[in-house]
Amino acid sequence: MSHIYGLTGGIAAGKSTVAELFRALGARVLDADKLAREVVLPGSEGLAAIRVAFGDDVLAQDGSLDRKKLGALVFGDDAKRTVLEQITHPRIAALSMQRMAEIATSDAPYGLYEAALLVEKGTHNMMAGLIVVASSEAQRLARVMARDALDEAGARARIAAQMPQAEKIAVADWVIWNDGDLETLKARVVEVHEALTRR
Repeated sequence: MSHIYGLTGGIAAGKSTVAELFRALGARVLDADKLAREVVLPGSEGLAAIRVAFGDDVLAQDGSLDRKKLGALVFGDDAKRTVLEQITHPRIAALSMQRMAEIATSDAPYGLYEAALLVEKGTHNMMAGLIVVASSEAQRLARVMARDALDEAGARARIAAQMPQAEKIAVADWVIWNDGDLETLKARVVEVHEALTRR
């Protein structure tokens, strides 16, 4: 029976990079963002429900969900965002549980559930443990500015909109600092991987 651990981190801490390093070591990684996309694929119940709630305007020409249009529609509108969450969240939760059950009974040494809001939503309490990827504010600022083409004020606003990193670290079982080079990061991931496989 494989244990499933939470993997999270603030914006631009390097969570996705760390997830790939764990995957290379044999871990099964469930990416919450990919699951969220999967439940609204063309032909899905999720997309049909979104179309009923928001109309054909949120569809792209190929019939897939136009995430930018939908995002613009629900951004700043709590009522519409709530409707969207009522459609997507139960479906994401059901698919997550199904995939976690598959991992738990697989021959993988362990599984990781990678999600940005694990601590905010309290989901980390259902995991066998929590890994937090962390990075200095200076590093995160530089990465957000480069990745999202933002000025410093814009990047600071993105970081400030999230739960403070220190609060995530406070509930972590393992912290992986991502301030050095890739080799240092890989070495730390291997250390945590070995700790997880020993459990």
